Amino acid sequence: MARSFRLYEKKRGNRRTGSSKLGTAGEAVFFAALALLGCGGLAVLFVTWVIPEWRANHQFARGVCTVLKTQVGEKQGDDGTLYRPEVQIEYEIDGVTYRVSTYDIHTVRGDGYGTDRDDAEAMCGRFDQGEEYVVYYDPSDPYVAVVIWGSSWRVWLSMIVPVSLVLIGGGGLVYTLAGWGKSAERRAAIVQQAAQFAPFSGNGASKPDFPYVPVPTNITNSPGTKLAFRLPVVGSPAWALSAWLVACLLWNGLVSVFVVIVIGSFVEGHPDWLLAIFTLPFALLGIGLIAFFVRQLLVTTGVGPTLVEVSDQPLQPGKRYRLFLSQTGRLKLDRLELLLVCDEGATFRHGTDARTETRRVYEQPLLCRDGVEVTGGVPFQTECELAVPAGAMHSFKSGHNEVTWRILVKGSPARWPDFERSFPVIVYPSVNGKSDR
Repeated sequence: MARSFRLYEKKRGNRRTGSSKLGTAGEAVFFAALALLGCGGLAVLFVTWVIPEWRANHQFARGVCTVLKTQVGEKQGDDGTLYRPEVQIEYEIDGVTYRVSTYDIHTVRGDGYGTDRDDAEAMCGRFDQGEEYVVYYDPSDPYVAVVIWGSSWRVWLSMIVPVSLVLIGGGGLVYTLAGWGKSAERRAAIVQQAAQFAPFSGNGASKPDFPYVPVPTNITNSPGTKLAFRLPVVGSPAWALSAWLVACLLWNGLVSVFVVIVIGSFVEGHPDWLLAIFTLPFALLGIGLIAFFVRQLLVTTGVGPTLVEVSDQPLQPGKRYRLFLSQTGRLKLDRLELLLVCDEGATFRHGTDARTETRRVYEQPLLCRDGVEVTGGVPFQTECELAVPAGAMHSFKSGHNEVTWRILVKGSPARWPDFERSFPVIVYPSVNGKSDR
């Protein structure tokens, strides 16, 4: 047992490092407690608020009542005096007269208090003494009756906290259990070992020629139509468009709940101005998300796919290669550029957070065309020369540092936002100063 679950790991100087398994277990317990707390909060909300409101809205019968008196009820709370509207009514059901003090379903259940007395007085002001109003009562218990029905926005707003706890706790628990017993160093070592055994698709080599140089498997596994290899695109526009669609649906789906409640309050003749003002900026943001998604959809479908092919891969410093570019779509480009760039990235830890900084260290223009017009069914195609500078740093990837080479395609469509698409290439170092490997 001590070997599999130790409280302390190896000693360093005069201090001991804590057990990683014990720390992971603590994280799992913490996230599980958050998830359980959120589930418990949701259960309490459903039992005390959601289900009673649903019964009042769907199962209560309708009748006519007479208002006898209105008053503001008071009680002492932890934060001072709390207030709620109370309406005394009289109504008759099957020859039996009932008198109750009510307002909504929360008042019937002994709740419905708030800190604003003016708000409670305004609610009482909706009813005049001696006038007749619609009453909704429980057929199984006629003493349970309400004069205000519908869904309260406070109920749905209060669900934000337990739902957040469930998402954070559940997601953290899954992540913790997935990484149980695996350190960051071990995960990095597994990735490196898998990369060493990844075969070349282009030249049949079983492992890379140089350590920490990425294997060009994903680059050489797709033959081109004009040149030897077709380069893969980094960050396909379809994925970005899908992400914006999901964000748009989630945001507007949540906001639509409050919009329906606001519209319902206006239809019933009791507008909830506070909820309307609260919902307005979120609804406007949702409309903006829809407009942005539609714009991105038009841009993506208008620009069309971009294809880049290279005559050889991997590349070497001091050599020249051919590039082929094909741009489809239905648009007019003010400018179309093709560039060779090199970026250097470094990953470091700042406390418990891992940060990555990237800096561009080299940029070479390969092609620049103005006034390019792409029509449907006839893509714009061109070829150019790529020269890797002699003495250039080769591609490199380790646990904390990375040097990447890419082909960038930049376009400036008329009346549309600029677009940029990236295609990775691998640059190998020269071997012993020789031109050939």
